[in-house]
Amino acid sequence: MSQQMGGGQPLLVLSEDSQRTSGKDAQSMNITAGKAVAESVRTTLGPKGMDKMLVDSSGEVVVTNDGVTILKQMDIEHPAANMVVEVSETQEDEVGDGTTSAVVISGELLKKAEDLLEQDIHATTLAQGYRQAAEKAKEILTESAIEVSEDDRETLTQIAATAMTGKGAESAKDTLSELVVDAVLAVKDEEGIDTDNIKIEKVVGGSTENSELIEGVLVDKTRVHDNMPYFVEDANIAVLDDALEVKEADIDTEVNVTDPDQLQQFLDQEEAQLKEMVDHLVDAGADVVFAQDGIDDMAQHYLAKEGILAVRRTSSDDAKRIARSTGARIVSNLSDIEADDLGFAGNVVEQDVAGSTKILIEDVEDAKSVTMLLRGGTEHVVDEVERAIDDSLGVVRTTLEDGHVLPGGGAPETELSLALRDFADSVGGREQLAIEAFADAVEVIPRTLAENAGLDSIDSLVELRSKHDAGDADAGLDAYTGDVINMSDEGVVEPLRVKTQAIESATEAAVMLLRIDDVIAAGDLSGGQVDPDDGGDGGGPPAGGPGGMGGMGGMGGMGGAM
Repeated sequence: MSQQMGGGQPLLVLSEDSQRTSGKDAQSMNITAGKAVAESVRTTLGPKGMDKMLVDSSGEVVVTNDGVTILKQMDIEHPAANMVVEVSETQEDEVGDGTTSAVVISGELLKKAEDLLEQDIHATTLAQGYRQAAEKAKEILTESAIEVSEDDRETLTQIAATAMTGKGAESAKDTLSELVVDAVLAVKDEEGIDTDNIKIEKVVGGSTENSELIEGVLVDKTRVHDNMPYFVEDANIAVLDDALEVKEADIDTEVNVTDPDQLQQFLDQEEAQLKEMVDHLVDAGADVVFAQDGIDDMAQHYLAKEGILAVRRTSSDDAKRIARSTGARIVSNLSDIEADDLGFAGNVVEQDVAGSTKILIEDVEDAKSVTMLLRGGTEHVVDEVERAIDDSLGVVRTTLEDGHVLPGGGAPETELSLALRDFADSVGGREQLAIEAFADAVEVIPRTLAENAGLDSIDSLVELRSKHDAGDADAGLDAYTGDVINMSDEGVVEPLRVKTQAIESATEAAVMLLRIDDVIAAGDLSGGQVDPDDGGDGGGPPAGGPGGMGGMGGMGGMGGAM
């Protein structure tokens, strides 16, 4: 970038390595990047969506249908494309499901904007129209939402099942959706629902149908000494954030031993200290001990003599779950332990779970922490079931927090599209065109559902629109039969927040990209594929990588490919 000075000398403002794309080129390049991201996940949408196989540089394989997992694994480096990837991450964090929908809507908003920019409508006008449309959309969705209470178990299981449809867990969704609802209701308390209290243990072997919910905690550990009991009934449980070991000196200490008796005294003293630690636990009445740090060999011996089952190196997450499940208090200083600090469980048992030994804590009075044991024929199946369960837990939690649901199958989007067209007429001005474009963009969801199911998307949209025009707001597309049916009657429902969040974050990302009219990058943006003679314009092909977006995604290359 240079500016002519008075004497005809060019004044360099940016370094020679910098690359700058301005005006329409910059907008065009960013829009293409955003659309490419949306296109990469679009075929996974809906119950008939396809899966993606992702192979990383070390040869690890992931087979998934989950939008956010695909985009994270793809290792996209293009800055504009990454802004669309953030949409899916926000959606995942906020509601746990609807990541693909959010990205697909974002891509479609950019596509519609591209047409309007070509008609010389300013990006600021577009941004204003899109924001107005998004606000109105949230209003429309909220008004048409159906209320749900936590007693309505049937609706909650339907929501859980809808979130799993089209993913690896679909074959066993009836069983799994019941488990998901049980798990979320079990960990719900006055403070809300923290799904971190639901531990997911994966077991390769058996069918997904054999998955189960353990009201208690399954710890992937074994007892530290073979002479300890492997089964304790009516167990008082101590959870320690401490080690049963002799404290070592913090500083370098040198001890000169002049005769063998002194050494024996040292050893006797250490042994006495360890015995005292175990005595503290015995006095408090502990039958089972979970220590987050180590347990000395001598301490193990004394614990075994007292008939106490002990586990060392328990993770802090497991310790919190055990404490929450049994009512124990985590004790950070062993010498302070009292009977009040202990938790209680009907059974603590070391047992074999599908070929690996684990400790199971069950029969707890009011399990506020539970474990889901997921099974599947292969590792890839179990991993995909876990991702489906994660989404499902998120939507059930969101429903219980918000208490509102919407029909699925593209019904709310079709309703939105019609209502926003009416709204556009009342707005007038150039923003009206942006709102109409927004109304067209949200229809990408029912259109994609139809395409992925192998149906004619135009026929499906026409039928959907006519049903909604006639006042059937719950009419959605049954991807299995191709019919337009009442989604609420069919039990295909999803939380209101999945839809409102998707529209909100998709709009924000699209607007942010549209408002960029200058991309200035330090260095080469096209992954080293710029011809030095072409003025650094980067017209070469995009650097390799998933979806042609590796390197810095070949930003220049994308711009050149417009």
